[in-house]
Amino acid sequence: MIALIFISLGIFLILGIPIAFALCLTTLLYFIVKNDLTYFPILSQQLFEGMDLYLLLAIPFFVFAGEIMRASGVTRNLVRFSNALVGHFRGGLAYVNIVASMFFSGVTGSAVADTSAIGTVMIPSMVEDGYDLDFSAAVTAASSVIGPIIPPSILMIIYSAVMDLSVAAMFAAGLIPGVLVGLSLCVLSYYFSRKRNYPKREKWVGLKEFFSSLKGAFVSLFMPVIILGGILSGMFTPTEAAAIAVSYGLVIGFLSKGLKLRMMPEIMLNTVLVSATILFVIASAKTIGWLFVIEQIPQGVASTFISITRNPYIFLFIVNIFLFVVGMIMDPAVSILILGPILAPAALNLGVHPLHFAIIMCINLIVGLATPPLGFILYIACGIANLSVERISKAIFPFLLVEACVVLLVTYIPFIPLWIPKLLGYV
Repeated sequence: MIALIFISLGIFLILGIPIAFALCLTTLLYFIVKNDLTYFPILSQQLFEGMDLYLLLAIPFFVFAGEIMRASGVTRNLVRFSNALVGHFRGGLAYVNIVASMFFSGVTGSAVADTSAIGTVMIPSMVEDGYDLDFSAAVTAASSVIGPIIPPSILMIIYSAVMDLSVAAMFAAGLIPGVLVGLSLCVLSYYFSRKRNYPKREKWVGLKEFFSSLKGAFVSLFMPVIILGGILSGMFTPTEAAAIAVSYGLVIGFLSKGLKLRMMPEIMLNTVLVSATILFVIASAKTIGWLFVIEQIPQGVASTFISITRNPYIFLFIVNIFLFVVGMIMDPAVSILILGPILAPAALNLGVHPLHFAIIMCINLIVGLATPPLGFILYIACGIANLSVERISKAIFPFLLVEACVVLLVTYIPFIPLWIPKLLGYV
């Protein structure tokens, strides 16, 4: 029956059935083949329980806040400020792209939103300034993975809800890894910029332009300060922080006149569509998790790993390879919902700290968003740049290699993700 679960799910996905429906159909098929219809009435209950978590209320609020800030022109302000900071170096627009993604991640927590918002501004600007089209698209896609690593992060909220971990602790653990990813991408961009003689601005913009750009971006940069400061200090919960982010976004949006009332129907529609999709997937994954419990799959996987090795370093290396492959073909949220309850107990059994393993798993799967053949943000970047997947796949490979090195650092040096949570008393 275990084989039936994974084979049927794989077939449904290959057929192109949306993941939420594929998960539900797999559950239905399981009980039909098992000829045990007594569980059918419980199926709807499992779907409801999958979404019946207070913490998950934060997701539509964060999505709403991101849509508001995007529509308010936040992207332009962040790009302008990033340009004032690093645009005068060789290959400056590549750094601007990366730094803007790091700032934008503190607003939306979504790689997809990052690619769409930053890419539409930066890719045409870079090409016009003399950068190669495939390099411009690759930098955009590679830097977008920072979005769900630097808090706030929708993916970390999902993991926290599934595995009963502190959202604040996960947000704190993601700060240093996210910055490391950004810095490593800047180093690689510097190498390519020198090698290909990409352009640079002749001189720094000056203090006047710098402070002018800072003034325009300050209200946007202050949002993550409110969110993280409030959550990490214990002033409010992640859900309350998300609601405050929405209120803050509405106030500054209307005061800056970047947000208009006529925009609100589209913003709210996008919020509903994105939030409903995420929550339906979470609910559907609950049914698969139910099957895992029935078949005792987590215990079996833990026993299998222990039989292979009791060395946590070897275990983590195997898991990294496995998650990297999974990340290439499956959405990170779905992977966490399915694999989190299976792999986390095995890691805990071998002495790996739950928070450390959570960050390893999240970062690994997030990098998969930009990894061929099915990395979703690759296709967004291709659409913006009007570029083939083959070309961007070749161009993004060095960036993925650098991000894989950061993953290994986070994996084998627990101090990197756990230092800030320890300072704040979460570990």
